[in-house]
Amino acid sequence: MNIQTTTNRRPLPKHRHWLAVVPALLVLGYSALAAASATLPEQLIGAGEAFLEQAVSDYLKRGNIAGRHEIQINRLDPRLRLPLCAQPLTTTLESPAEPIGRVTLRVRCDSDAPWMVFVPGQVRLYREVVIVNRPLKRDSLLTDTDIVLGERDVGLLNQGYLTALEQAIGKKLTRPVLPDQVLAPIHVQIAEAIRKGDQVIISARSAGISVRMPGEALSDGTVGRQIRVRNQRSNRVIRARVVGPGQVEVAM
Repeated sequence: MNIQTTTNRRPLPKHRHWLAVVPALLVLGYSALAAASATLPEQLIGAGEAFLEQAVSDYLKRGNIAGRHEIQINRLDPRLRLPLCAQPLTTTLESPAEPIGRVTLRVRCDSDAPWMVFVPGQVRLYREVVIVNRPLKRDSLLTDTDIVLGERDVGLLNQGYLTALEQAIGKKLTRPVLPDQVLAPIHVQIAEAIRKGDQVIISARSAGISVRMPGEALSDGTVGRQIRVRNQRSNRVIRARVVGPGQVEVAM
């Protein structure tokens, strides 16, 4: 027995075919855009990291700086939708002047569909700096038992820092400091070789003639500084240059 079945289907009108196809095209178009943009963050991150790696390397070589560094490109806006660039991206440092600390990169695509974005990042530069190892009062004279070298991210040290113990030993503190505090240049100053009221030796030299006489310092003074001194023999007040602890010199 032959059984035949028939289906009562009428062909869709042409306009209904398009109504069925258009949503599919829209979905495919959105998917293609999403796929094209899916790797854009990676492209931006790669360009930023490569640029900063070279910029930091040049910065360290130019300043003859010893240290280690870490580079981080911050999280990008997930809503970012830009086409992949067909050409190598152009990256420049927007701010600050040197690639240390918080940085902003300008990344540009110069293809037929050009665009530009700003990419934030962070460069941590770790160096050995001078650190106080115990609490000290203002006017304390620093010795080698007061300070040590320790590694710190210098991008966070806005007041600056010292990189050698010799830069601090023998100098005087301008303010109190706490343990583990990084010493900045503003924290230290050259200690006075002579203090007001000190007994000093006044030397006067000219054409092979040298005269020495006792005196009294009337002000503090560091080496090389001119201070007021009273000649204890004549009771005359003169200006003399500090040449060392307890030693001043005048020209004849």
